[in-house]
Amino acid sequence: MGRVTERRKVIRIRDGAISSRPDTLVAEEPLEIRLNGKPLAITMRTPGDDFALAAGFLVSEGVLAAGSDLQNIVYCAGATVDGSNSYNVVDVRTAPGVVIPDITLERNVYTTSSCGLCGKASLDAVRTTARWPISDTPPVRLEPELLARLPDRLRAAQRVFDRTGGLHAAALFTEDGKLLDIREDVGRHNAVDKLVGRALQNDDLPLSRVVLLVSGRASFELAQKAVMAGIPVLAAVSAPSSLAVDLAVETGLTLVGFLRGSSMNVYAGEDRIALEATAAQG
Repeated sequence: MGRVTERRKVIRIRDGAISSRPDTLVAEEPLEIRLNGKPLAITMRTPGDDFALAAGFLVSEGVLAAGSDLQNIVYCAGATVDGSNSYNVVDVRTAPGVVIPDITLERNVYTTSSCGLCGKASLDAVRTTARWPISDTPPVRLEPELLARLPDRLRAAQRVFDRTGGLHAAALFTEDGKLLDIREDVGRHNAVDKLVGRALQNDDLPLSRVVLLVSGRASFELAQKAVMAGIPVLAAVSAPSSLAVDLAVETGLTLVGFLRGSSMNVYAGEDRIALEATAAQG
């Protein structure tokens, strides 16, 4: 198995003083995801939780919706020229009777650690493949003060970031701010896939009563993954993209950006945020 971190020599310059020392870096390796033996996607990821990553990716693709849809996930032996196992290729086998959506059959996807499946899907595709309409979930009401506390809780739980400074994180919180799970990866979308994949393996989908918080920006891909997992609230410490906002409005997703300190922007789904109490206090 690949390591989460690796050591590399670095020349350090501080106030004119030059020294040589080892530095801890986040590991980045390709992962090929195969579906029932056929190559489907390649993503650059931080090794670890690879099975959950693959399962979560297939939730966002509309292939898997419950643990019973999954027969097994294995590393492919003989993935290298010399026949050794690189632990960089996984094969996901679906249970008998699982129907594979057309969107996965006719394409071979390359994803990057920065943007996921850039430009791959449309708003219509997400709307027609989402299994759990967010507007149908029981109402969630969140105090802005509670949301404001979540980034610090996310940061405090990032173990690998403290050593490398180079990992993104995604976390699931309850309505009252309890941390349920956190995953780190060189790619934000991979961290979300690892969360969703673990939820699938634990038969916890849909995630209809949680808040998904991501470090960095909220792209269309992250909004898509939230919608496909039935998550009602997506919050990010940085900006959303225009297409992420369009998707949130289209599907009923609550989308919060620039969640920093006591400040935040609510771009969609403001009915889940207790704005009345905040206005009264102001």
